[in-house]
Amino acid sequence: MNGGTVVAVSRDATHRFSKINQDGIRLLAGLGVEGDAHLGVTVQHLSRVAQDPTQPNLRQVHLMHAELFDELRTVGYEVAPGDLGENVTTRGLDLLGLPVGTRLRLGAEALVEITGLRNPCLQIDRFRTGLLKHVVGRDEAGDIVRKGGIMGIVLEGGEVRPGDAVLAELPAPPHRPLDRV
Repeated sequence: MNGGTVVAVSRDATHRFSKINQDGIRLLAGLGVEGDAHLGVTVQHLSRVAQDPTQPNLRQVHLMHAELFDELRTVGYEVAPGDLGENVTTRGLDLLGLPVGTRLRLGAEALVEITGLRNPCLQIDRFRTGLLKHVVGRDEAGDIVRKGGIMGIVLEGGEVRPGDAVLAELPAPPHRPLDRV
């Protein structure tokens, strides 16, 4: 098992880009973050609802690594937990390197299964001009690299607070790399 720490937790009851930091959030099994606009069994992201409102919600919880904020700071962007719309900000765990199906134990109770990568969109440039090119880029082979965090579904509910441990349990091989969801 690999591990890290929860740095911050955030939610917002309305569909805004950034989320509001909280002392704690409650994850609800099969639904997402209590009190968050993206809570639901079916997709809640507005662009996805417009395409097909009956799609399953594979984006119940958005997790992001605080190391991205450190990286962005080196190129002149001040970004704080919740600013990019994530519910859980972590440190010390390579979220982007985990395979599909990894289970993350957040605190003592909550269990989230990773479904894929967040696909950063133009809203990031509306938040900070030019930021998108630092959150989505290309590697040496020309393949797209998405750094905007990961998405998951809640398998077991529970409270999550800053300072909680995050433990990753990898699925059985063969591992599938994360792709946008």
